[in-house]
Amino acid sequence: MNPKQVGDFSKGMSEADHKILSAEIRLGSEYYFYMETQTALAIPDEDNCMVVYTSSQCPENMQHVIASCLGVPEHNIRVITRRVGGGFGGKGVRSMPVSTACALAAYKLRRPVRICVNRNSDMIMTGGRHPMKVTYSVGFKSSGKITALHLDILMNAGITEDISPLLPSNVIKALKKYDWGALSFNVKLCKTNLTSKSAMRSPGEVQGSYIAEAIIEHVASSLSIEVDSVRNKNFHTFESLNLFYGNIVSEGEYTLPSIMDKLAVSSSFFQQSKVIEQFNQNNTWKKRGISRVPIMYEVVQRPTPGKVSILQDGSIVVEVGGIEIGQGLWTKVRQMTAYALGLIDSSWAEDLVEKVRVIQADTLSLVQAGFTAGSTTSETSCEAVRLCCDTLVERLTPLKKQLQEQNGSVDWPMLIRQAQAQSVSLAANSYYVPESGSMSYLNFGAAVSEVEINILTGETAILQSDIIYDCGQSLNLAVDLGQIEGAFVHGIGFFMHEEYLTNKDGLMVSNNTWTYKIPTIDTIPQNFNVHVVNSGHHEKRVLSSKASGEPPLLLAASVHCAARAAVKAAREQLKLWGKLDGSVSEFYLDVPAILPVVKTQCGLDYVEKYLESLLAQKSN
Repeated sequence: MNPKQVGDFSKGMSEADHKILSAEIRLGSEYYFYMETQTALAIPDEDNCMVVYTSSQCPENMQHVIASCLGVPEHNIRVITRRVGGGFGGKGVRSMPVSTACALAAYKLRRPVRICVNRNSDMIMTGGRHPMKVTYSVGFKSSGKITALHLDILMNAGITEDISPLLPSNVIKALKKYDWGALSFNVKLCKTNLTSKSAMRSPGEVQGSYIAEAIIEHVASSLSIEVDSVRNKNFHTFESLNLFYGNIVSEGEYTLPSIMDKLAVSSSFFQQSKVIEQFNQNNTWKKRGISRVPIMYEVVQRPTPGKVSILQDGSIVVEVGGIEIGQGLWTKVRQMTAYALGLIDSSWAEDLVEKVRVIQADTLSLVQAGFTAGSTTSETSCEAVRLCCDTLVERLTPLKKQLQEQNGSVDWPMLIRQAQAQSVSLAANSYYVPESGSMSYLNFGAAVSEVEINILTGETAILQSDIIYDCGQSLNLAVDLGQIEGAFVHGIGFFMHEEYLTNKDGLMVSNNTWTYKIPTIDTIPQNFNVHVVNSGHHEKRVLSSKASGEPPLLLAASVHCAARAAVKAAREQLKLWGKLDGSVSEFYLDVPAILPVVKTQCGLDYVEKYLESLLAQKSN
């Protein structure tokens, strides 16, 4: 799981005209804030068995852990998950202690036991995103082209291992979105006497992508040139992309350069930059900033089972390995079932959608289900269902032809009745295993965000965000659009609002809705434009689709970068007054950039310095 380094760091540094040594970035944690907290219901059954209803992204792993705890075979434990009321990764490993404790109590008392954790306790005990301390050294040319980058990354993993060993790879993959020349790193997972950290929507990727942007901003500040030009200087060519990511992108798939060009036009990026410059010159107490940020996000498909059964009346029951956690998985699976069975007769497809029911995950009914995470479970579940339907189509097509010859016409109910009468098997199982060469692929997208800060209060308002995201050939455009918007707003929370405060013992103290601020209707972009690129056919992806659940979250870094540009404009004004202590551009804006952070970087005594400058002008 250890990521691979690229190039020769020492050689890259020797080629550099300028160097930044041992600069530091700190990133805090983030709580999941799902609607439904951790919950489970355990009911003892006959023959020393147990049925556990749980809110889990990985019921099969839960079954294994509960059986191990109770000292019984796994076939004695049935774990059922109907749906999950929000997960974001927090209903994976972190749901296991709650469900296992519930099952243990039910096993000992021989009566049903239910646990529903209250919000305050859930926030303290569940953990969240991994806090990180990053120290980096970077070498670069006078043009802004980076020649070498080295990172020392410390990750606070908490008291148990959890999924932390996956994080180094995720961070580095997201960081590789720019051509760093040579890239070296030393990543350490730190065991601490604190709540275990776990997977959270884009685990590691959101930090890695932000670290990349922070370094690009630092280089631009040090050279006093436009940050967008530094980004462009360090964009991947097709050759460097495959060097950094290991040949997973084929010719024509690298859509990011065209996305960036389209976004510059659709958002009027360059024109708006000039408008903002004029606004900042004419306004003393409010400043604006704009930023354009790209993302590359590697996802991995995992093996997934499926089962499709057609009942006597023609209704269809579907089971899949994936769990519905609000990402629209069931919607896509229903569509795929109707589409694939509709190959028998294309005129039936629309009516078949209403006949499909996707049922709850049951660990004794469908095995090897794995876990729902990583943004690809919807597509792999759809492919598993398609394989089942292909089997059923193969069985039913000859019968349909026979009936047509006899009766002239045939509908779906007649076909199924005849299949029952002729003992045609109407159930099919499958286990979709992605080809080893096509398990991974890259997602591309970009965002432009424009923000306005109030220098007196530190308040940040997002005036507009424009996103272009490559969804491949979307399985369901409405679902994917919702995922893109939701992920972006989730990212706004991490970068701008959600302050994870702990006491001296490391316990979370911002553990309620009063002190922990998630995005609300007044913090999302006032003007929000999302365009989904429907890119070309790709035979090795599920109907040429691409993931949409996690990658767009990284685009919210554009809001933070725009806020930094606005703060820089405020500091430039202080310099004009001759009242700035320190550099205009070389400052660090914390994550999250909450009101006090923005206010502090603008200057807590901004009004006093303004009045002093007025008095100085009068005396002159």
